[in-house]
Amino acid sequence: MPIRARVTRLTYRSLVVAASAALMTMTLSPTGAQSAPVRESRPVYSYEHAIRESVWVDTRLDGDGDGKTDRVAVDIVRPREPAQQGRKIPVIMDASPYYSCCGRGNESQKKTYDANGNVAQFPLFYDNFFVPRGYAFVAVDLAGTNRSDGCVDVGGRSDIQSAKAVVDWLNGRARGYTTRTGGAPARAGWTNGSTGMIGKSYDGTIANGVAATGVEGLKTIVPISAISSWYDYYFAKGAPLYDSGPEWLSDYVESPEARARCQAVQKRLVDEAPRTGDLTRLWSERDYVRNADNVTASVFAVHGMQDLNVRTKHFGQWWDALADEGVERKVWLSQTGHVDPFDFRRAEWVATLHRWFDHYLLGYDNGIDHEPMADIERAPDQWSTDRVWPPRATHSTSLRPGNGTAAGVGTLGLMPARPGSVETFTDDPKLDETDWAAQIDRSTSAKAGFITKPLGRDLRLSGSSKVTITATPSTSSAHLSAVLVDLGPDTIRDYATAGEGITTLTERTCWGASTPGDSPCFKVTQARTAAVGYTVFSRGWADLGNYASGAKGRPLTPGRAYTLTLDLHASDHVVPAGHRLALIVGGTDKDLIDPPATTPTLSLDLARTSARLPIVGGAAAFVRATAGSAAAVAPSPSRLSGVAEPRAIRPIPGGGSR
Repeated sequence: MPIRARVTRLTYRSLVVAASAALMTMTLSPTGAQSAPVRESRPVYSYEHAIRESVWVDTRLDGDGDGKTDRVAVDIVRPREPAQQGRKIPVIMDASPYYSCCGRGNESQKKTYDANGNVAQFPLFYDNFFVPRGYAFVAVDLAGTNRSDGCVDVGGRSDIQSAKAVVDWLNGRARGYTTRTGGAPARAGWTNGSTGMIGKSYDGTIANGVAATGVEGLKTIVPISAISSWYDYYFAKGAPLYDSGPEWLSDYVESPEARARCQAVQKRLVDEAPRTGDLTRLWSERDYVRNADNVTASVFAVHGMQDLNVRTKHFGQWWDALADEGVERKVWLSQTGHVDPFDFRRAEWVATLHRWFDHYLLGYDNGIDHEPMADIERAPDQWSTDRVWPPRATHSTSLRPGNGTAAGVGTLGLMPARPGSVETFTDDPKLDETDWAAQIDRSTSAKAGFITKPLGRDLRLSGSSKVTITATPSTSSAHLSAVLVDLGPDTIRDYATAGEGITTLTERTCWGASTPGDSPCFKVTQARTAAVGYTVFSRGWADLGNYASGAKGRPLTPGRAYTLTLDLHASDHVVPAGHRLALIVGGTDKDLIDPPATTPTLSLDLARTSARLPIVGGAAAFVRATAGSAAAVAPSPSRLSGVAEPRAIRPIPGGGSR
């Protein structure tokens, strides 16, 4: 998009928000007073006496093939007083497949219902906090789950339409009914149609997908640890990340009734998502990045930089695509794994989310759109901000591997290796990135490591990296892994434990109003830390058979050289002065990708291998950081300490405990 067009788009949005601020202040003030401008919504409405109702919205799809269009269950809680006074209110919506099967949040809360079939408990704090402040909260059961018709198609048309149809209904463009099978209409005359979607993992993924349709009325989304392309959830350029496909997840989250009627959908998820890793039409339909030009909603993204479930490639490619389209956006990047910000920065999160929704849904001119774009966790509970992310001084900088004094322990710098320089390793599926990094200074058969000298200045990397590798395999199949490592002592969040960087305590804090069936009080968490001698901070994987195309793999010819580029996942990391930066290339990264059919030995052509890293300050910053640094560190005779090895993860984005 031309720069001028992008500026015009942003300015127009800002003018719309500003122009509506005074009107929204009048219409949502409990007294209608026109005094000083309101900059924050207040809890002036009764949560106890709020209206709780269920509606079934027609998706206009027949996913289960029963000859009738599918209806999705929409559970609503909204303040009673605005409707009585003729005022219309905005909506915060969380569309999820997990409300009955798996639960939401750190305490795995599920929906519960009263004798009339209305929701008695909504999971999480959104309803307790925002309903008294003049918002409706809407919890949608995706098609095929809980009380909805249809089938789960794992990010496909049915999943996305489940939520988009509700946005349409809130804006008077779709039909709703008071029961699942009846004909009595339900209309959303109580809302102005302005909708914000929020959710973690699968739920946030649905928000991404709905935003990519460009549906009118969706004003903002808050995707937390969300998928942007389902292919990249299951594969990394042909290399399988899990030993199962989307059919397993569909079966896991569907209601028992849906499992019985959705066998045809299950079969399509098997047949059209082959384990070869080929990019099929099924995956293209589930790629929201390609439709980023449709997004008109603002985006507040949150992601853990050590998330090994929904890995940060999802955030990185979505963020870059939104930036290209001039979408208003904000980001928090934490040191955690797959963790909600409510559980790693609770008070700040609630306050920031409150101001975000007040601005984009109520139109309050509270300044949040002029604040720093990015909050980055530098150390446990220590945060920095950036006006723009990545910083404008960030430049893609090519670093080159070279031979060192010992096999597999090479150098990393700006100068290319001499022609003919080679490093060789043999894939060992029993080893992972922690094994490689712990022995970075030792010759080992399963990896090739390349290391800078100790830095004389801090070096910051911000964004997504790429590593281009030319390798000659000894067998007809091979997988490649590349990781970036900060070598040096530090205290970090222990993302490798079950809590993925947090510990849950017994005491509780409360965030909003309550009823006997719905408490706003949640267990407190604190950072769980580990003292380490190295930190892996970015990763990427690929099947070497995808050398010619990211869409289709091919058998390899042993003894022939192939060139392939791996996408390393987005991160923001400062390698401190005195530490070293390392690039490690290996084969199977145990429990993060599946092994190939064979066990190849690979020879790397170092003169044709490079890493393009997003260095703040570019090549000049790298030169300054490495100039005059101490002499190369002698190989360590012992293993460096790090977090535990990666845990095997079931392919359930956000289901269960978090």
